[in-house]
Amino acid sequence: MGMHLESTVPSAPNVVFLAHGSRAACNDFQRIHSRIGNARRDYLHKCSTTISQNHAMVCIEDLQVRNMSRSAAGTAEAPGRNVRAKSGLNRAILDQGWFELRRQLDYKLAWRGGWLIAVPPHNTSRTCPCCGHVSAANRQTQALFRCVGCGFEGNADVVGAINVLRAGHARLACEVSAEVMAPAAGTHRSDSGAARCRA
Repeated sequence: MGMHLESTVPSAPNVVFLAHGSRAACNDFQRIHSRIGNARRDYLHKCSTTISQNHAMVCIEDLQVRNMSRSAAGTAEAPGRNVRAKSGLNRAILDQGWFELRRQLDYKLAWRGGWLIAVPPHNTSRTCPCCGHVSAANRQTQALFRCVGCGFEGNADVVGAINVLRAGHARLACEVSAEVMAPAAGTHRSDSGAARCRA
């Protein structure tokens, strides 16, 4: 859920000249940010509540959001590259609220005795759900998946979701076969066991 303030925020060179009388502008800016934050939290709560009420098991990619949104500026000795593009990507990642959605799903599923299973994201969007062939060439475009092995075609997001679900099923089956566990005890599976239970 992305919301942007570019149309309401003065450009950087103009900010310097707002030293006198800028309090109102700053207050407006903060109010806009607050409204966006409240709207995002409300949206995520509604989504996570609906999902947890209708699904006993939810599988997600184990995305390391903190690492993905790390600054690319670097240091004086080793300056970063493509800093402007990376900072824009960082904002987009944080605007989506991935970490917060995961946190909410985690505890809401636990309340209802369900599972949140996080699986390694490696190759989930490059693996053919039909024949299992893995190749970067399978992603013809951002939206189109076409397997170079068997010719299967589909929406890339749907293909990724299928692969994440299969990996989650495989991991759950692996863990259940190894031990008898209570549902609420398995709500956060993003660490140990990923390698041995990988689909």
